[in-house]
Amino acid sequence: MTWGEHRVLNTKKAELLFGLLLWCASPIGTAQDVADNIAPELTSKVSAKKSVEASEFMVSAAHPLAVKAGYRVLKQGGSAADALVAVQTVLGLVEPQSSGLGGGAFLVYYHAPTNSLTTFDGRETAPLAVRPELFLDKKGKPLSFYDAVVGGRSVGTPGTVKLLATFHQRYGNQSWSSLFDPAIELAIHGFPVSERLASSILRDKQHLARYPETKAYFFEGEKPLNEAKILHNPDYAETLNLLATKGEKAFYHGKIARDIVTKVSSVTDNPGYLALEDFATYKVIERKPICANYRGYDVCGMGPPSSGAITLGQILGMVSHFDLQKLGANNPIAWQIIGDASRLAFADRGRYIADTDFVPMPKGLLDASYLEKRAQLITQGTALAHVSPGEPRWDDPIAYADDQSIELPSTTHIVIVDKQGSIVSMTSTIENGFGSRVMSNGFLLNNELTDFSFATHKNGYPIANHVEPGKRPRSSMTPTIVLKNGQPYMAIGSPGGSRIIGYVAQTLIAHFEWGMSIQEAIDMPRMLNRFGTYDIEQNTSAVKFKRPLEKMGYTVELKNLNSGLQGVVFSNDKLIGGADPRREGISAGD
Repeated sequence: MTWGEHRVLNTKKAELLFGLLLWCASPIGTAQDVADNIAPELTSKVSAKKSVEASEFMVSAAHPLAVKAGYRVLKQGGSAADALVAVQTVLGLVEPQSSGLGGGAFLVYYHAPTNSLTTFDGRETAPLAVRPELFLDKKGKPLSFYDAVVGGRSVGTPGTVKLLATFHQRYGNQSWSSLFDPAIELAIHGFPVSERLASSILRDKQHLARYPETKAYFFEGEKPLNEAKILHNPDYAETLNLLATKGEKAFYHGKIARDIVTKVSSVTDNPGYLALEDFATYKVIERKPICANYRGYDVCGMGPPSSGAITLGQILGMVSHFDLQKLGANNPIAWQIIGDASRLAFADRGRYIADTDFVPMPKGLLDASYLEKRAQLITQGTALAHVSPGEPRWDDPIAYADDQSIELPSTTHIVIVDKQGSIVSMTSTIENGFGSRVMSNGFLLNNELTDFSFATHKNGYPIANHVEPGKRPRSSMTPTIVLKNGQPYMAIGSPGGSRIIGYVAQTLIAHFEWGMSIQEAIDMPRMLNRFGTYDIEQNTSAVKFKRPLEKMGYTVELKNLNSGLQGVVFSNDKLIGGADPRREGISAGD
């Protein structure tokens, strides 16, 4: 068994992660077993992450304990669908700020026996009782973000449980009930709070303290939980036991649904609109993948209501008209081209992309001729002064206004490859960190409805991504599988809100244009531009690009760009896994 090594920022973090890795190599134990493995006297350095090689199977996820759970399932002959249940249920416990049973997900799947690719839409839906003015105040003005997010108003019908069940029923080979055991044992015996979870709680303490059940879980008295605190979640264990024994019906037609509806509607300061009918009618939708050709590879992912695959495909399609390979990663002009291509793609995204079960969308967003025309707007060495949506081909054009949604970073990404060669690339989320901050049955509920545009119209024109009953909000999640000659070459994805698309695009460009390995491409400093301002990862070598980009006409900001990429490359009968050093995730395989 090969484990990815970890880059740490301080000795305390090294102690915690080293303890987790020791435990990951041993049987499930008690909370004392975990605590005993966190040695106070440990002073040895833990190096930066390295890529991990395997020949039979691989799992790459955002927390070592989740990777451990998935590794065991795969080792025992389980499929990628089996391992996914174990990985996601553990992530919902140990990384609750990012994903869980109260959220939703998009899944891209390669089925090796049939050499076929498909996608599954487990996105949350708006309650049937919502109205277009959901996020408008009494004067018809959009609410501030946190006035909309915190509480029941922002909660959509969760899709993750239905997605896991639907996917497992079709592609699993292990018993459904056994796949919950790792998360149940961790919830009962306890797990150590990681540095990332502790710092997230501290940053969000004001909102987490608003609701008694949430505060009781994430605080000790009046103090936010500290790193290495052993945390138990018996309510979550009870929920998982229900799901293990009664299946997803226990979630959508039983006690859990009733509890969630009661909780969401009874939040006194910001109640929501979920009803039992929303749970009873929720469906996972299998959709055709969206693929874009890039340097002879097919880059495939999730179509609407995700904007990920289309926007990523547009960026790659535009930059392919420039010689980025010759320019190189150290040339500011290369980043100017990437930045302006991204801005052009995001302009189209903001106007045209939404849930196509509710609104029409142009058919020509990925047409080669259209992307060539858009690329011609880019002048090497000079930032675009103005960016607006293009006019792609479509059958019955509708005049839309530009979107006004707010999408802040959270989320998690999982890549799993089983012994059969089948592959899962899934991005899962509860949207903003800690979602709505409302807990029920041991897990947090999403705030996905704030991914809709708060306004419904602008200057008399409708906004495609406005809220409607039963509609799925637009997302930037970009779970991706890259094919070469019809065979898998790479699986990748990231958390990060609307920056997800840029993180994935940069990693693919670094690998295919500049010859970086998967780990090198994931490690490199983050740089991206969505709406005009160029974001550069602070305290990295990329800061050197600040002045050159400013001279080209950009406003540049140095930011903490906390991507969380997980990726696997398939090369010469080897699986090569990479994990983002900015977070605690790892890859493991045999």
